[in-house]
Amino acid sequence: MGQVKGSGRRVGVISDTHGLLREMVKEAFRGVDLIIHAGDIGKEEILTALAKIAPVVAVRGNMDRAEWALKIPETKVVTIDETQVYLVHDAAKLDVEPNSVGFGAVINGHTHRPAVIKRRGVLFLNPGSAGPRRFNLPVTVAILRVHGKALEADVVEV
Repeated sequence: MGQVKGSGRRVGVISDTHGLLREMVKEAFRGVDLIIHAGDIGKEEILTALAKIAPVVAVRGNMDRAEWALKIPETKVVTIDETQVYLVHDAAKLDVEPNSVGFGAVINGHTHRPAVIKRRGVLFLNPGSAGPRRFNLPVTVAILRVHGKALEADVVEV
């Protein structure tokens, strides 16, 4: 899956499941056109379950070391509507200047802290962690809405 086109798309964004897929995530993602998993998946079954909701694009996180995970890339570029989105688990490993290469968004995980930040015309989205609760942080996912090149994102507590 490299491209989703049409007049606006809803994308479910999830990260750091660490082997746990909550039922409330499935509810939050009802009706999405695509699901992006930003790494630390934990179990291959997570991707299989998400694929029953919508097509899935994933990147490998630092904790995804099992043999099944080695087939998943560490970074990926996905075209959604008219926007290119760069996926990487750890934003510290970002190896390009997103606005200089035309990316509309960078999606990452790793910190377990949800964030929606616009920098130099690029949306940086971290959906937080949807897996086991850690560090007193909320359990969250995000919904990304893409209309052509326009992007909006909301963090959803599950």
